[in-house]
Amino acid sequence: MAKQKKEVKEKSIEVTLWEAANKLRGSVEPAEYKHVVLGLIFLKFASDKFEEHRAKLIAEGKDKYLELADFYNMSNVFFLEETSRWSLLIKKSKQNDIALLIDTALHTIEKNNKALKGALPDNYFSRLGLDVTKLASLLDTINDIDTIKDPKQDVVGKVYEYFLSKFALAEGKGKGEFYTPKSIVNLIAEMIEPYKGIIYDPACGSGGMFVQSIKFIEAHHGNKKEISIYGQEYTNTTYKLAKMNLAIRGISGNLGEKAADTFADDQHKDLKADYIMANPPFNQKDWRAENELKDDPRWRGYDVPPKSNANYGWILNMVSKLSDNGIAGFILANGALSGGGEEYKIRRKLIENKLVEAILVLPRNLFYTTDISVTLWIVNKNKKAQNKKVGVETRNNRDREKEILFMDLRQMGEPFEKKYTQFSETDIQKVTSTYHQWQTKNIENVPEFCYSATFDEVAKKDFSLVPSKYIEFVNRDENIDFDKKMQILQNEFAGLLKAEANSKNDLLTVFKELGYEITL
Repeated sequence: MAKQKKEVKEKSIEVTLWEAANKLRGSVEPAEYKHVVLGLIFLKFASDKFEEHRAKLIAEGKDKYLELADFYNMSNVFFLEETSRWSLLIKKSKQNDIALLIDTALHTIEKNNKALKGALPDNYFSRLGLDVTKLASLLDTINDIDTIKDPKQDVVGKVYEYFLSKFALAEGKGKGEFYTPKSIVNLIAEMIEPYKGIIYDPACGSGGMFVQSIKFIEAHHGNKKEISIYGQEYTNTTYKLAKMNLAIRGISGNLGEKAADTFADDQHKDLKADYIMANPPFNQKDWRAENELKDDPRWRGYDVPPKSNANYGWILNMVSKLSDNGIAGFILANGALSGGGEEYKIRRKLIENKLVEAILVLPRNLFYTTDISVTLWIVNKNKKAQNKKVGVETRNNRDREKEILFMDLRQMGEPFEKKYTQFSETDIQKVTSTYHQWQTKNIENVPEFCYSATFDEVAKKDFSLVPSKYIEFVNRDENIDFDKKMQILQNEFAGLLKAEANSKNDLLTVFKELGYEITL
Protein backbone atom coordinates (compact mmCIF):
# COMPACT_ATOMS: atom_id res chain seq x y z
CA MET A 1 0.00 0.00 0.00
CA ALA A 2 1.34 3.38 -0.97
CA LYS A 3 2.42 5.50 1.93
CA GLN A 4 0.04 8.33 2.66
CA LYS A 5 1.65 11.68 2.14
CA LYS A 6 1.93 13.74 5.25
CA GLU A 7 0.14 17.03 5.02
CA VAL A 8 2.68 19.83 4.98
CA LYS A 9 1.46 22.66 7.14
CA GLU A 10 2.53 26.06 5.91
CA LYS A 11 4.30 28.06 8.56
CA SER A 12 2.89 31.44 9.41
CA ILE A 13 5.02 34.53 8.88
CA GLU A 14 5.27 34.93 12.64
CA VAL A 15 6.65 31.43 13.17
CA THR A 16 9.13 31.72 10.29
CA LEU A 17 10.39 35.01 11.65
CA TRP A 18 10.61 33.70 15.18
CA GLU A 19 12.77 30.82 13.99
CA ALA A 20 14.98 33.23 12.07
CA ALA A 21 15.28 35.46 15.11
CA ASN A 22 16.26 32.48 17.21
CA LYS A 23 19.33 32.09 15.06
CA LEU A 24 20.68 35.14 16.83
CA ARG A 25 20.52 33.34 20.17
CA GLY A 26 23.93 32.87 21.65
CA SER A 27 25.35 36.00 20.09
CA VAL A 28 22.81 38.41 21.64
CA GLU A 29 21.18 38.48 25.08
CA PRO A 30 17.45 37.56 24.89
CA ALA A 31 16.51 40.93 26.39
CA GLU A 32 18.48 42.66 23.64
CA TYR A 33 17.56 40.81 20.53
CA LYS A 34 13.93 41.90 20.47
CA HIS A 35 15.23 45.37 19.65
CA VAL A 36 17.27 43.90 16.78
CA VAL A 37 14.35 41.99 15.26
CA LEU A 38 11.65 44.58 15.81
CA GLY A 39 13.95 47.34 14.52
CA LEU A 40 14.49 45.42 11.28
CA ILE A 41 10.78 44.65 10.85
CA PHE A 42 10.07 48.34 11.27
CA LEU A 43 12.69 49.17 8.63
CA LYS A 44 11.20 46.69 6.15
CA PHE A 45 7.67 47.99 6.69
CA ALA A 46 8.72 51.65 6.34
CA SER A 47 10.59 50.77 3.15
CA ASP A 48 7.69 48.82 1.62
CA LYS A 49 5.35 51.74 2.26
CA PHE A 50 7.88 54.19 0.85
CA GLU A 51 8.39 52.17 -2.37
CA GLU A 52 4.64 51.79 -2.82
CA HIS A 53 4.08 55.53 -2.50
CA ARG A 54 7.05 56.31 -4.73
CA ALA A 55 5.58 54.09 -7.46
CA LYS A 56 2.28 55.92 -7.08
CA LEU A 57 3.97 59.33 -7.51
CA ILE A 58 5.70 58.07 -10.66
CA ALA A 59 2.40 56.72 -12.04
CA GLU A 60 0.85 60.15 -11.44
CA GLY A 61 3.68 61.87 -13.38
CA LYS A 62 5.10 63.52 -10.24
CA ASP A 63 8.71 62.44 -10.78
CA LYS A 64 10.09 65.82 -9.75
CA TYR A 65 8.68 65.38 -6.23
CA LEU A 66 10.17 61.93 -5.64
CA GLU A 67 12.89 63.19 -3.29
CA LEU A 68 10.72 65.64 -1.33
CA ALA A 69 9.80 64.37 2.15
CA ASP A 70 6.56 66.40 2.31
CA PHE A 71 5.09 64.41 -0.56
CA TYR A 72 5.40 61.28 1.56
CA ASN A 73 4.61 62.70 4.99
CA MET A 74 1.29 64.17 3.83
CA SER A 75 0.14 60.60 3.13
CA ASN A 76 1.46 59.28 6.48
CA VAL A 77 4.41 57.63 4.75
CA PHE A 78 7.94 57.98 6.14
CA PHE A 79 10.39 59.49 3.64
CA LEU A 80 13.52 57.37 3.19
CA GLU A 81 16.80 58.57 1.78
CA GLU A 82 18.65 56.04 -0.31
CA THR A 83 20.81 54.97 2.66
CA SER A 84 17.66 54.04 4.60
CA ARG A 85 16.05 51.87 1.97
CA TRP A 86 15.66 48.16 2.52
CA SER A 87 16.78 47.38 -1.01
CA LEU A 88 20.22 48.87 -0.25
CA LEU A 89 20.57 46.87 2.96
CA ILE A 90 19.70 43.61 1.20
CA LYS A 91 22.20 44.40 -1.54
CA LYS A 92 24.92 44.83 1.09
CA SER A 93 23.69 42.31 3.64
CA LYS A 94 26.76 40.05 3.33
CA GLN A 95 29.21 42.91 3.92
CA ASN A 96 31.13 43.07 7.19
CA ASP A 97 29.80 46.58 7.88
CA ILE A 98 26.12 45.63 7.52
CA ALA A 99 25.43 46.44 11.21
CA LEU A 100 26.76 49.96 10.69
CA LEU A 101 24.66 50.36 7.53
CA ILE A 102 21.52 49.37 9.44
CA ASP A 103 22.32 51.88 12.21
CA THR A 104 22.82 54.57 9.58
CA ALA A 105 19.49 53.68 7.94
CA LEU A 106 17.59 53.93 11.24
CA HIS A 107 19.32 57.16 12.25
CA THR A 108 18.55 58.77 8.89
CA ILE A 109 14.85 57.81 9.00
CA GLU A 110 14.50 59.25 12.47
CA LYS A 111 16.29 62.46 11.47
CA ASN A 112 13.99 62.98 8.48
CA ASN A 113 10.68 62.18 10.18
CA LYS A 114 9.69 64.20 13.26
CA ALA A 115 7.05 61.67 14.29
CA LEU A 116 9.81 59.15 14.94
CA LYS A 117 11.89 61.37 17.21
CA GLY A 118 13.44 59.16 19.90
CA ALA A 119 11.73 56.03 18.57
CA LEU A 120 14.39 54.02 16.79
CA PRO A 121 17.36 52.07 18.18
CA ASP A 122 20.43 54.32 18.29
CA ASN A 123 23.74 52.74 17.13
CA TYR A 124 22.32 49.50 18.42
CA PHE A 125 23.43 47.03 15.80
CA SER A 126 27.07 48.19 15.73
CA ARG A 127 27.42 47.99 19.50
CA LEU A 128 26.14 44.43 19.76
CA GLY A 129 28.89 42.89 17.63
CA LEU A 130 26.43 40.63 15.79
CA ASP A 131 27.56 37.63 13.75
CA VAL A 132 27.37 38.89 10.13
CA THR A 133 26.19 35.53 8.72
CA LYS A 134 23.33 35.25 11.22
CA LEU A 135 22.33 38.87 10.70
CA ALA A 136 22.34 38.40 6.89
CA SER A 137 20.16 35.30 7.31
CA LEU A 138 17.66 37.26 9.40
CA LEU A 139 17.60 40.04 6.79
CA ASP A 140 16.89 37.45 4.07
CA THR A 141 13.95 36.03 6.04
CA ILE A 142 12.45 39.46 6.69
CA ASN A 143 13.02 40.32 3.02
CA ASP A 144 10.56 37.57 2.04
CA ILE A 145 7.69 39.32 3.81
CA ASP A 146 5.60 41.67 1.77
CA THR A 147 4.32 43.79 4.63
CA ILE A 148 1.73 45.62 2.51
CA LYS A 149 0.53 42.79 0.29
CA ASP A 150 -2.96 42.74 1.77
CA PRO A 151 -4.04 46.13 3.18
CA LYS A 152 -6.90 44.43 5.06
CA GLN A 153 -4.42 42.30 6.99
CA ASP A 154 -2.36 44.17 9.53
CA VAL A 155 0.66 41.94 8.83
CA VAL A 156 3.23 44.05 10.61
CA GLY A 157 0.96 44.76 13.56
CA LYS A 158 0.30 41.04 13.89
CA VAL A 159 3.99 40.19 13.72
CA TYR A 160 4.81 42.89 16.23
CA GLU A 161 2.19 41.66 18.69
CA TYR A 162 3.33 38.06 18.29
CA PHE A 163 6.95 38.99 18.83
CA LEU A 164 6.32 41.13 21.89
CA SER A 165 4.40 38.24 23.42
CA LYS A 166 7.07 35.67 22.51
CA PHE A 167 9.89 37.88 23.77
CA ALA A 168 8.08 38.39 27.07
CA LEU A 169 7.63 34.60 27.35
CA ALA A 170 11.28 34.00 26.47
CA GLU A 171 12.56 36.49 29.01
CA GLY A 172 10.45 34.92 31.76
CA LYS A 173 10.08 35.87 35.37
CA GLY A 174 11.44 39.19 36.55
CA LYS A 175 11.65 40.48 32.96
CA GLY A 176 9.26 41.06 30.10
CA GLU A 177 7.45 43.85 31.96
CA PHE A 178 7.12 45.71 28.67
CA TYR A 179 4.22 43.44 27.73
CA THR A 180 0.78 42.92 29.27
CA PRO A 181 -0.80 39.69 27.97
CA LYS A 182 -3.35 40.37 25.29
CA SER A 183 -6.39 38.80 26.96
CA ILE A 184 -5.98 41.06 30.03
CA VAL A 185 -5.72 44.15 27.85
CA ASN A 186 -8.81 43.00 25.92
CA LEU A 187 -10.73 42.58 29.16
CA ILE A 188 -9.83 46.10 30.37
CA ALA A 189 -10.74 47.66 27.01
CA GLU A 190 -14.09 45.87 26.87
CA MET A 191 -14.85 46.92 30.46
CA ILE A 192 -14.09 50.64 30.22
CA GLU A 193 -14.91 51.01 26.49
CA PRO A 194 -12.42 53.68 25.33
CA TYR A 195 -14.51 54.99 22.46
CA LYS A 196 -13.97 58.71 22.24
CA GLY A 197 -11.68 61.16 24.07
CA ILE A 198 -8.29 61.03 25.76
CA ILE A 199 -6.62 57.72 26.70
CA TYR A 200 -3.70 57.67 29.13
CA ASP A 201 -1.37 54.93 30.36
CA PRO A 202 1.14 56.08 33.00
CA ALA A 203 3.29 52.92 32.64
CA CYS A 204 2.72 52.20 28.98
CA GLY A 205 5.40 49.55 28.31
CA SER A 206 5.37 48.73 24.61
CA GLY A 207 2.01 50.46 24.08
CA GLY A 208 -0.29 47.42 24.09
CA MET A 209 -3.13 49.25 25.87
CA PHE A 210 -3.23 51.87 23.10
CA VAL A 211 -3.20 49.29 20.32
CA GLN A 212 -6.09 47.44 21.94
CA SER A 213 -8.04 50.67 22.41
CA ILE A 214 -7.77 51.34 18.69
CA LYS A 215 -8.91 47.78 17.96
CA PHE A 216 -11.88 48.32 20.26
CA ILE A 217 -12.85 51.46 18.32
CA GLU A 218 -12.48 49.64 14.98
CA ALA A 219 -14.57 46.71 16.22
CA HIS A 220 -17.34 49.11 17.24
CA HIS A 221 -17.14 51.14 14.03
CA GLY A 222 -15.86 54.24 15.77
CA ASN A 223 -13.54 56.93 14.48
CA LYS A 224 -9.87 56.60 15.47
CA LYS A 225 -9.45 60.34 14.94
CA GLU A 226 -11.70 60.99 17.94
CA ILE A 227 -9.12 59.44 20.28
CA SER A 228 -5.97 61.10 21.63
CA ILE A 229 -3.26 58.98 23.17
CA TYR A 230 -0.96 59.92 26.05
CA GLY A 231 1.51 57.68 27.78
CA GLN A 232 4.72 57.53 29.77
CA GLU A 233 7.39 54.89 30.11
CA TYR A 234 10.45 54.78 32.37
CA THR A 235 12.75 52.40 30.46
CA ASN A 236 14.37 53.98 27.43
CA THR A 237 14.45 50.88 25.21
CA THR A 238 10.80 50.08 26.05
CA TYR A 239 9.85 53.71 25.32
CA LYS A 240 11.33 53.23 21.85
CA LEU A 241 9.43 49.95 21.42
CA ALA A 242 6.19 51.75 22.24
CA LYS A 243 6.90 54.55 19.75
CA MET A 244 7.74 52.02 17.02
CA ASN A 245 4.67 49.94 17.91
CA LEU A 246 2.43 52.99 17.45
CA ALA A 247 4.23 54.27 14.34
CA ILE A 248 3.96 50.92 12.59
CA ARG A 249 0.19 50.97 13.06
CA GLY A 250 -0.17 54.62 12.01
CA ILE A 251 -1.27 55.64 15.52
CA SER A 252 -0.10 59.04 16.69
CA GLY A 253 0.41 59.47 20.40
CA ASN A 254 2.17 61.67 22.94
CA LEU A 255 4.51 59.55 25.06
CA GLY A 256 6.27 62.56 26.52
CA GLU A 257 9.53 64.17 25.47
CA LYS A 258 11.61 61.26 26.76
CA ALA A 259 11.55 58.07 28.76
CA ALA A 260 10.97 59.21 32.34
CA ASP A 261 9.77 58.17 35.80
CA THR A 262 6.04 58.93 36.09
CA PHE A 263 6.37 59.95 39.74
CA ALA A 264 9.60 61.97 39.63
CA ASP A 265 9.21 63.50 36.17
CA ASP A 266 5.53 63.53 35.16
CA GLN A 267 5.40 64.18 31.42
CA HIS A 268 1.70 65.06 31.39
CA LYS A 269 1.19 67.28 34.43
CA ASP A 270 -2.05 68.96 33.42
CA LEU A 271 -3.60 66.04 31.61
CA LYS A 272 -7.23 65.07 32.23
CA ALA A 273 -8.02 61.72 30.63
CA ASP A 274 -11.37 60.15 29.80
CA TYR A 275 -9.91 56.64 29.95
CA ILE A 276 -6.93 55.27 31.81
CA MET A 277 -5.64 51.76 31.22
CA ALA A 278 -2.59 50.55 33.08
CA ASN A 279 -0.57 47.66 34.35
CA PRO A 280 2.02 49.41 36.54
CA PRO A 281 4.89 47.48 38.19
CA PHE A 282 3.65 45.28 41.03
CA ASN A 283 4.53 46.26 44.63
CA GLN A 284 7.30 48.67 43.59
CA LYS A 285 9.48 49.46 46.62
CA ASP A 286 11.38 52.67 47.35
CA TRP A 287 9.72 54.51 44.50
CA ARG A 288 10.44 57.80 46.24
CA ALA A 289 12.93 58.95 48.88
CA GLU A 290 11.70 59.50 52.46
CA ASN A 291 11.14 63.24 52.04
CA GLU A 292 10.45 63.24 48.31
CA LEU A 293 7.09 64.02 46.65
CA LYS A 294 5.38 64.67 49.99
CA ASP A 295 3.53 67.75 48.71
CA ASP A 296 2.83 66.40 45.26
CA PRO A 297 -0.51 67.75 43.97
CA ARG A 298 -1.48 64.28 42.79
CA TRP A 299 -2.13 63.17 46.38
CA ARG A 300 -4.17 66.27 47.26
CA GLY A 301 -7.06 65.34 49.57
CA TYR A 302 -5.42 62.02 50.49
CA ASP A 303 -2.60 60.76 52.69
CA VAL A 304 0.85 60.54 51.10
CA PRO A 305 1.37 57.02 49.66
CA PRO A 306 4.02 55.09 51.63
CA LYS A 307 7.49 54.84 50.10
CA SER A 308 7.54 51.11 50.87
CA ASN A 309 5.05 50.36 48.09
CA ALA A 310 4.03 52.40 45.02
CA ASN A 311 0.59 50.79 44.56
CA TYR A 312 -1.34 53.72 46.03
CA GLY A 313 1.01 56.19 44.35
CA TRP A 314 -0.10 54.73 41.02
CA ILE A 315 -3.78 54.81 42.03
CA LEU A 316 -3.65 58.46 43.11
CA ASN A 317 -1.64 59.44 40.03
CA MET A 318 -4.43 57.99 37.90
CA VAL A 319 -7.28 59.43 39.98
CA SER A 320 -5.70 62.90 39.72
CA LYS A 321 -5.67 62.61 35.94
CA LEU A 322 -9.25 61.46 35.40
CA SER A 323 -11.69 63.92 33.84
CA ASP A 324 -15.07 64.49 35.52
CA ASN A 325 -16.55 61.54 33.60
CA GLY A 326 -13.30 59.58 33.41
CA ILE A 327 -12.95 55.88 34.06
CA ALA A 328 -9.82 53.82 34.77
CA GLY A 329 -9.07 50.10 34.59
CA PHE A 330 -5.76 48.96 36.05
CA ILE A 331 -4.05 45.90 37.46
CA LEU A 332 -2.52 45.77 40.93
CA ALA A 333 -1.19 43.07 43.24
CA ASN A 334 -3.83 41.78 45.67
CA GLY A 335 -2.05 43.30 48.67
CA ALA A 336 -3.54 46.69 47.75
CA LEU A 337 -7.03 45.40 48.59
CA SER A 338 -6.43 45.25 52.33
CA GLY A 339 -3.13 46.97 53.22
CA GLY A 340 -2.98 48.92 56.50
CA GLY A 341 -1.48 52.29 57.51
CA GLU A 342 -1.56 55.03 54.89
CA GLU A 343 -2.83 52.53 52.32
CA TYR A 344 -5.89 51.88 54.48
CA LYS A 345 -6.58 55.62 54.86
CA ILE A 346 -6.26 56.24 51.11
CA ARG A 347 -8.40 53.23 50.22
CA ARG A 348 -11.10 54.31 52.67
CA LYS A 349 -11.11 57.82 51.23
CA LEU A 350 -11.37 56.49 47.67
CA ILE A 351 -14.42 54.44 48.69
CA GLU A 352 -15.96 57.36 50.63
CA ASN A 353 -15.39 59.54 47.56
CA LYS A 354 -17.49 57.02 45.56
CA LEU A 355 -14.70 56.30 43.11
CA VAL A 356 -14.23 52.54 43.33
CA GLU A 357 -16.69 50.88 40.97
CA ALA A 358 -15.56 47.26 40.58
CA ILE A 359 -12.91 44.88 41.88
CA LEU A 360 -12.16 41.73 39.90
CA VAL A 361 -9.79 39.09 41.22
CA LEU A 362 -8.00 37.39 38.30
CA PRO A 363 -6.80 33.80 37.83
CA ARG A 364 -3.18 32.89 38.57
CA ASN A 365 -0.57 32.46 35.83
CA LEU A 366 -1.95 35.14 33.51
CA PHE A 367 1.39 36.95 33.47
CA TYR A 368 4.62 35.67 32.00
CA THR A 369 6.71 37.63 34.48
CA THR A 370 5.18 36.64 37.80
CA ASP A 371 2.56 34.27 39.22
CA ILE A 372 1.42 36.50 42.10
CA SER A 373 -2.32 37.08 42.58
CA VAL A 374 -3.56 40.24 40.94
CA THR A 375 -6.74 42.28 40.76
CA LEU A 376 -8.35 44.49 38.15
CA TRP A 377 -9.63 47.74 39.64
CA ILE A 378 -12.27 49.85 37.92
CA VAL A 379 -12.30 53.42 39.21
CA ASN A 380 -15.05 55.69 37.90
CA LYS A 381 -15.37 59.44 38.52
CA ASN A 382 -19.05 59.44 37.59
CA LYS A 383 -21.18 56.65 39.04
CA LYS A 384 -24.34 58.76 38.93
CA ALA A 385 -27.35 57.88 36.79
CA GLN A 386 -26.67 59.00 33.23
CA ASN A 387 -27.14 58.05 29.61
CA LYS A 388 -23.88 56.80 28.14
CA LYS A 389 -23.32 56.45 24.42
CA VAL A 390 -21.03 53.65 23.23
CA GLY A 391 -20.96 53.54 19.44
CA VAL A 392 -24.54 53.16 18.25
CA GLU A 393 -25.73 51.96 21.65
CA THR A 394 -27.05 54.26 24.36
CA ARG A 395 -26.90 52.81 27.84
CA ASN A 396 -29.07 54.10 30.69
CA ASN A 397 -26.71 53.75 33.63
CA ARG A 398 -28.29 53.81 37.09
CA ASP A 399 -26.92 55.48 40.22
CA ARG A 400 -24.18 53.23 41.70
CA GLU A 401 -22.46 55.75 43.92
CA LYS A 402 -22.98 53.64 47.04
CA GLU A 403 -22.21 50.29 45.48
CA ILE A 404 -19.17 48.28 44.45
CA LEU A 405 -19.30 45.22 42.21
CA PHE A 406 -16.99 42.37 43.24
CA MET A 407 -16.16 39.60 40.78
CA ASP A 408 -14.15 36.43 41.18
CA LEU A 409 -12.66 35.25 37.87
CA ARG A 410 -10.34 32.64 39.34
CA GLN A 411 -12.29 29.74 37.85
CA MET A 412 -12.10 31.26 34.37
CA GLY A 413 -9.47 31.07 31.67
CA GLU A 414 -8.07 28.51 29.30
CA PRO A 415 -4.55 27.01 29.09
CA PHE A 416 -2.03 29.01 27.08
CA GLU A 417 1.55 28.02 26.14
CA LYS A 418 1.43 25.02 28.52
CA LYS A 419 1.97 26.76 31.84
CA TYR A 420 -0.02 29.97 31.45
CA THR A 421 -3.68 30.95 31.48
CA GLN A 422 -5.57 33.39 29.28
CA PHE A 423 -9.18 34.56 29.09
CA SER A 424 -11.22 33.17 26.22
CA GLU A 425 -13.53 35.43 24.20
CA THR A 426 -16.45 33.78 26.01
CA ASP A 427 -14.94 34.62 29.40
CA ILE A 428 -14.44 38.25 28.45
CA GLN A 429 -17.96 38.49 27.08
CA LYS A 430 -19.44 36.99 30.27
CA VAL A 431 -17.50 39.31 32.58
CA THR A 432 -18.11 42.52 30.62
CA SER A 433 -21.81 41.84 30.02
CA THR A 434 -22.29 41.18 33.75
CA TYR A 435 -20.52 44.44 34.60
CA HIS A 436 -22.41 46.51 32.03
CA GLN A 437 -25.74 45.00 33.08
CA TRP A 438 -24.95 45.84 36.70
CA GLN A 439 -24.33 49.43 35.64
CA THR A 440 -27.87 49.64 34.23
CA LYS A 441 -29.90 47.50 36.67
CA ASN A 442 -29.73 45.46 39.85
CA ILE A 443 -28.46 41.96 39.15
CA GLU A 444 -28.59 38.70 41.08
CA ASN A 445 -25.53 37.92 43.16
CA VAL A 446 -23.97 34.67 41.92
CA PRO A 447 -22.01 32.49 44.37
CA GLU A 448 -18.32 32.26 43.47
CA PHE A 449 -18.74 34.82 40.66
CA CYS A 450 -20.17 38.22 41.59
CA TYR A 451 -21.60 40.28 44.41
CA SER A 452 -22.90 43.82 44.46
CA ALA A 453 -21.96 45.28 47.85
CA THR A 454 -23.40 48.44 49.39
CA PHE A 455 -21.25 51.12 50.97
CA ASP A 456 -22.50 50.04 54.43
CA GLU A 457 -21.41 46.44 53.81
CA VAL A 458 -17.95 47.60 52.75
CA ALA A 459 -17.74 49.90 55.80
CA LYS A 460 -18.68 46.97 58.07
CA LYS A 461 -15.76 45.01 56.59
CA ASP A 462 -13.54 47.95 57.56
CA PHE A 463 -13.12 49.04 53.93
CA SER A 464 -11.46 45.85 52.84
CA LEU A 465 -11.82 45.24 49.11
CA VAL A 466 -10.94 41.55 49.21
CA PRO A 467 -13.63 39.95 46.98
CA SER A 468 -13.84 36.71 49.01
CA LYS A 469 -15.21 38.75 51.94
CA TYR A 470 -18.32 39.53 49.88
CA ILE A 471 -18.80 36.84 47.22
CA GLU A 472 -20.54 33.74 48.54
CA PHE A 473 -18.35 30.67 48.70
CA VAL A 474 -19.92 27.31 47.79
CA ASN A 475 -18.81 24.49 50.04
CA ARG A 476 -19.22 21.64 47.60
CA ASP A 477 -18.18 19.07 50.23
CA GLU A 478 -21.41 19.76 52.14
CA ASN A 479 -23.56 18.52 49.29
CA ILE A 480 -21.76 15.25 48.73
CA ASP A 481 -23.75 12.01 49.28
CA PHE A 482 -21.14 10.05 51.20
CA ASP A 483 -22.65 6.56 50.62
CA LYS A 484 -23.09 7.20 46.92
CA LYS A 485 -19.54 8.48 46.58
CA MET A 486 -18.14 5.46 48.48
CA GLN A 487 -20.10 3.06 46.26
CA ILE A 488 -18.61 4.66 43.16
CA LEU A 489 -15.12 4.38 44.62
CA GLN A 490 -15.83 0.77 45.68
CA ASN A 491 -16.77 -0.18 42.10
CA GLU A 492 -13.78 1.63 40.64
CA PHE A 493 -11.32 -0.10 42.99
CA ALA A 494 -12.97 -3.51 42.45
CA GLY A 495 -12.44 -3.08 38.71
CA LEU A 496 -8.82 -2.06 39.18
CA LEU A 497 -8.05 -5.01 41.51
CA LYS A 498 -9.69 -7.50 39.13
CA ALA A 499 -7.66 -6.15 36.22
CA GLU A 500 -4.51 -6.40 38.30
CA ALA A 501 -5.31 -10.05 39.23
CA ASN A 502 -5.94 -10.96 35.57
CA SER A 503 -2.72 -9.31 34.53
CA LYS A 504 -0.82 -11.23 37.21
CA ASN A 505 -2.30 -14.58 36.07
CA ASP A 506 -1.46 -13.81 32.44
CA LEU A 507 2.13 -13.06 33.38
CA LEU A 508 2.49 -16.28 35.42
CA THR A 509 1.07 -18.29 32.49
CA VAL A 510 3.53 -16.77 30.02
CA PHE A 511 6.54 -17.61 32.20
CA LYS A 512 5.20 -21.17 32.79
CA GLU A 513 4.79 -21.77 29.02
CA LEU A 514 8.36 -20.59 28.47
CA GLY A 515 9.56 -23.21 30.97
CA TYR A 516 10.40 -20.73 33.69
CA GLU A 517 7.49 -21.21 36.04
CA ILE A 518 7.34 -18.70 38.87
CA THR A 519 6.44 -20.15 42.22
CA LEU A 520 4.97 -17.66 44.66
